[in-house]
Formats: sequence, structure tokens, C-alpha cells
Amino acid sequence: MRGGRVSAGDVCAAVASEVEVTGAWLSAARGTEAGHLMWVTDAVSERLAELHLTLGEGPSLEAFAAGGPALASDLADGESGARWPAFAPAALGAGAVAVFAFPLAVGAIRAGVLGLYRDRPGPLSGFQLGDSLVFADTATLLLLDAGNLEDGNEEPGNQEAGDMQPRAGPGGQPAGLALHRAEIDQATGMLTEQLGVSITDAFVRLRAYAYVNDLRLADVARNIVARRLRLPLDPGLSLDTEA
Repeated sequence: MRGGRVSAGDVCAAVASEVEVTGAWLSAARGTEAGHLMWVTDAVSERLAELHLTLGEGPSLEAFAAGGPALASDLADGESGARWPAFAPAALGAGAVAVFAFPLAVGAIRAGVLGLYRDRPGPLSGFQLGDSLVFADTATLLLLDAGNLEDGNEEPGNQEAGDMQPRAGPGGQPAGLALHRAEIDQATGMLTEQLGVSITDAFVRLRAYAYVNDLRLADVARNIVARRLRLPLDPGLSLDTEA
């Protein structure tokens, strides 16, 4: 592991086949900040991670906050709809029927979340649940060992537009995901200046705009960075304002 032969991304890829789920994703985070997507196994996994970020609810956020697994064996049942009224139908629409999230934690240290999904209903077996916990523990140690929490979570808005080139992110994060993250960070930073609000409030406004207008968060951020979109000063407005 210390020689770089195994990464948290390798764990993300391996867990899907070993635990017999359809796909997986891994997000890194610290404290109470929004997680940054680091690895995905497919497009549905990427969409599920983005839905958590946009909607502000779902198994991943619940697992990270509670420090324990959040398991939904059937998102179409009434219980899941009551727990996550926005996330459950959106995830079903994205192609996920069951979602399982595991916090990446060592003691009081929170490193992120490992998320799994299936395109059919059904719980994890006892062995699968145990294996998922082992994979989550392994991913946690690899993330911390790679220094992703130190090198990969800069304050939003610190990256210049001219530096927004696709390249590998911290710990070997795929270039495409690194670019998406950089765009969201930079858009959040730009909004603090445009709207005169804090970083936290700017991200909330960015997320709300994407949700109200049924847009992907990454697309909204990309348009803000490219100066094709300015959010209205009044948070109650949802119409696009072209720059």
C-alpha cells in the first residue's frame, strides 16, 4: 500500500464485484464540509453522489453524520421515501433501487463515505455487510495514508480559471472528477463575490439553483465559471440571468 500499488480507488473498484453490487463511489470529506467525489465505477454512481450533494440528503450524508452505515434495500418503499423524500425518487430515476453507504472513519476522524448501489431491491447479506465494512475501513486508511484530506480539500475558489485543466487529482483521482470538483469550488468562490455571501451560503445557493431548475450541479458550476450564468441576487428567483 505504501508503495502506491493500492489506492482507495482500487478499493472502490473491487468492492462492487466482491459485494455483488451494481456500482460504487467514494467521496472524501472532513468536518462538516460537503464531500468531494473521488472515484466512481459507473455513470449511475456518479449521478448518485451528485444527487447527495445537490439535494442535501441521502444515505451517504446520513452515514457520514451518524458515523454508521445507512442501508436502504428498496428506495421504492415508504420508509426510504420518508427518510429522503427528495433523494429516493431521484435515485430511482437515475437507475438505483437499493443504496448502501458506509462512513470512512477512524475514531473521531471522518474521511468520507463509501457508497454502493444495486439496480434491484434486496438487502446485503451478513457476509456482504461484513465485507463492505472491511472495504470501508481499508479505503479510510488508504485515503488518510495518501494525504487526501490534507492535499485535496482546499478552500473553494482558490483555483484560477486558467488553471482549470483536466489532470489527475489528489491520490490519483480521475482527471474528469478532479475538474468537476475544481469547477464547483471555483463557482462557489465566485458566488461569494457576486452575491456578497459566505462560502457556506454560496454553496447552498449553488445547490438550490441546481435543484430548483432541475440541473446538474456540475453543469451549473461550469456555466458560472465560464461566465455564461449569474445567479439572481434574490434567492427566491430561479430564472437564468445570462452574463
